[in-house]
Amino acid sequence: MRTLYLDCQMGAAGDMLTAALLELLPDPDKFISELNALGIPGVAFEKKTVVKCGITGTQISVTVNGAEEESADVCLPGTDAHEHIHGHDHGHGDEHVHDAECGHHHHDSEHGHHHHGGEHGRPHGHHHSSIQEIGHIVRGLPALPGHVQDDIMAVYGLIAEAESHVHGVPVSDIHFHEVGTMDAVADITAVCLLMDRLSPDEVVVSPVHTGSGQVRCAHGILPVPAPATAHILQGVPVYGGSIRGELCTPTGAALLKYFAGRFGEMPVLKPFAIGYGMGRKDFEAANCIRAILGETDVPEDEICELSCNVDDMTGEAIGFATERLFAAGALDVYTVPVGMKKNRPGTLIHIMCRKAQREDVIRAVFRHTTTIGIRENLLRRYVLERRIETVETPYGAVRRKVSFGYGTERRKYEYDDICRIAEEKKISFSEALSLINELK
Repeated sequence: MRTLYLDCQMGAAGDMLTAALLELLPDPDKFISELNALGIPGVAFEKKTVVKCGITGTQISVTVNGAEEESADVCLPGTDAHEHIHGHDHGHGDEHVHDAECGHHHHDSEHGHHHHGGEHGRPHGHHHSSIQEIGHIVRGLPALPGHVQDDIMAVYGLIAEAESHVHGVPVSDIHFHEVGTMDAVADITAVCLLMDRLSPDEVVVSPVHTGSGQVRCAHGILPVPAPATAHILQGVPVYGGSIRGELCTPTGAALLKYFAGRFGEMPVLKPFAIGYGMGRKDFEAANCIRAILGETDVPEDEICELSCNVDDMTGEAIGFATERLFAAGALDVYTVPVGMKKNRPGTLIHIMCRKAQREDVIRAVFRHTTTIGIRENLLRRYVLERRIETVETPYGAVRRKVSFGYGTERRKYEYDDICRIAEEKKISFSEALSLINELK
């Protein structure tokens, strides 16, 4: 199985993830040319080789209209134009002063980075992009496959939902500030397109180093990780460590959360490509994300198939027995009509369960069916990995089951959520499903 492992011992940011994944490709320069040909308004990608702690890796820079951007903030209604909420930080690991989130990031002058509205001469608060406007930008890139566009907007949705939760305003009232917006679109687009190009069957991410300490913003002192980052990383194994500063940005957190199949230690794999994506600041530890692409053996999944024949149970009794078998630990129960002795019609009951639940299931079969004998087969099975995503829609949150592996990915909306929409809108199930599908 093709497995991608992301080693986030120095946190994560969009540019670092882009650089690490880029090194896994056989022709990184060609991919950079493809990114620059996408037509993201004003955006140009550039890669360079840097060395940190003796490790050679790639660093990505993004310029917008010839100027290097530093952040993509989001603005709340009613706030001053200079009070923005943090949406993206391109300068991973640098010292920051946060405005509002609080996070418009002003990097130290020693790094040589400046914001628009300073020497580049563009005023600081003249335009803000809503999530819908960002959607128009992304959907307006014809060279991007539709499913990659979906991935980009889903990542942006995680960031917007986090900001909405932290600041207590609807997602529709979150607006990303123009300064850095295209930079963030560029980073997220690059990572999503790289993940599509690499097509791993499984993505495993290490526990995430968030950094520690505090950041100063217009409204006071905030802890690291910043509130939006912390919200996105709920359910993810994280640690603060001894490095003072913000190592994991909201954009980095959202990309990890969206693409990770699971979080944990590096699995046993045979690597065939390793990439290092470098941050900008130097620490005692190498400031990089390491991406390892390799093959893992498909774990054997052995299950028990139990079966029995009955010819003296009603449909209702079999239905009740089925419920009890699931309660006892069965993975699947299904029936097949069969002809039995003396030409009597009967039912063949099949039960799938893991070895650990076999005894409990056998007891339930004998208790709730009329059989006097059970047959057993040990089977190997191959299954797709599964995860549940939550998609924010105008009709409320909708859960989506994603199954992936063996070069295949399938997505299916949760039945109960589609039913809820159908009931609320007083429409049919198929009409409700069409409403959700039209949002792509």
